[in-house]
Amino acid sequence: MRSHLLNETTADLYRRSVTEGVVRVAAKLASTQRPHTGISVDELAPVINGIDLDKPLADAAAVLDELEDVYLRDAVYFHHPRYLGHLNCPVVIPAVLGEAILSAVNSSLDTWDQSIGGTLIERRLIDWTTERIGLGPAADGIFTSGGSQSNFHALLLARDEACRLVMKKALDEGRELTKAELLPKLRIFTSEASHFSVQKSAAMLGLGYEAVICVPVDRNRRMDTAVLALELEECASEGLFPMAVVATAGTTDFGSIDPLPEIARLADEHHAWMHVDAAYGCGLLASPTRRHLLDGIERADSVTVDYHKSFFQPVSSSAMLVRDRDTLKHATYHADYLNPRRMAEERIPNQVDKSIQTTRRFDALKLWVTLRVMGADGVGSLFDEVIDLAAAGWVVIDADPRFEVVVKPQISTLVFRYVPEGEVRTDLVDEANLHARKALFASGEAVVAGTKVDGKQYLKFTLLNPQTTTADIAAVLDLLAAHAEQFLGESLALHR
Repeated sequence: MRSHLLNETTADLYRRSVTEGVVRVAAKLASTQRPHTGISVDELAPVINGIDLDKPLADAAAVLDELEDVYLRDAVYFHHPRYLGHLNCPVVIPAVLGEAILSAVNSSLDTWDQSIGGTLIERRLIDWTTERIGLGPAADGIFTSGGSQSNFHALLLARDEACRLVMKKALDEGRELTKAELLPKLRIFTSEASHFSVQKSAAMLGLGYEAVICVPVDRNRRMDTAVLALELEECASEGLFPMAVVATAGTTDFGSIDPLPEIARLADEHHAWMHVDAAYGCGLLASPTRRHLLDGIERADSVTVDYHKSFFQPVSSSAMLVRDRDTLKHATYHADYLNPRRMAEERIPNQVDKSIQTTRRFDALKLWVTLRVMGADGVGSLFDEVIDLAAAGWVVIDADPRFEVVVKPQISTLVFRYVPEGEVRTDLVDEANLHARKALFASGEAVVAGTKVDGKQYLKFTLLNPQTTTADIAAVLDLLAAHAEQFLGESLALHR
């Protein structure tokens, strides 16, 4: 079995095996006619469950043949122009090259003695990102597995920083306040359109879901700062502490960007940590034309970015950045076997000192290779293309009497709803929209997402593929309308 270990004696086998895999995937990409085949769980599950994992095929070619039947044939291909579903982007080739290299070398980015070179590359990319944001010379950060982890990490720092400041103030006033007494009094403010990871983070941090105050949004689905101001005042009047205000730069459903300068002003006024969840909108940092949409982000205490969304990187590639590197110490722990305190004193750069993970992939390499091949403007121009597409798509949907669209997009998401002619019960219209999405997915012809707006069922195009055209959008609208009309026709006939 040693023949399967990657080392100096098996380098040729490695080359042949990986090349064959690349050939298979390239052939699949070249021949894909639709986002996926439409296969159902009930069809595929028995095939996969029937494979005896205790009886290996041994030969890589045989395994690739099997993978064709259990994965490659039926996978959802995000590169297809009619994949309009979730925040999944087609990936750029330089990043895939980086992925192949990092997987083979298999550096672990926790300590310097496991990631010489890799540690410094990641740190340079963190500095590059904080410079793009404008966080200042004391900024720092760490790569993470995704936006949810980045948001959690940021709110962990916000919690402990709030505790430190409030407890110090109490001590200065001659009072002693314990952390256990303080935690139930901490509050997090975010918009009702923000990511659910804010609520999950509050629960995992011991604050409970009820610690999150959801602020209503305006007609453009941005946080209503007038209401935020009132909520912050009420928090103070009740003897509670505003731990953090979470602004969103690119909400999952609408792509809306909260009014960052005003939120920064209010957070500062109430001594609250400002976190910006820019998991989606971070691509604007590289945009040659639209960086101004993120004005105010430079005033944040922490920022989440997901390169695997609008930087066209493979999953996973995310980071959490902070204005003040000293706040990262709230998540630092020195273990004698890994990163003893003496290493920090000797200025040995261990990334585990900043991370809530220990073993961690060298995901930064994908972005490094991408920037070295394409440059930031090259990446940003791809994001500009899909923003332009969304603007054109809004015109198409808004002009179509079969649909109503919620709001003009700020970046690249369109939320809309099929609306039949005449008087039709709201619940039937909801069911028709839900059916249309499911039927379209089952056909394999296109993939769209769905959500609820004010309790009603809506459809959603998440546009992250520059290859998608307005013709694709129009064609998918026709498919959705046909499925919805068929459902309503059958439903209304049953009730006559």
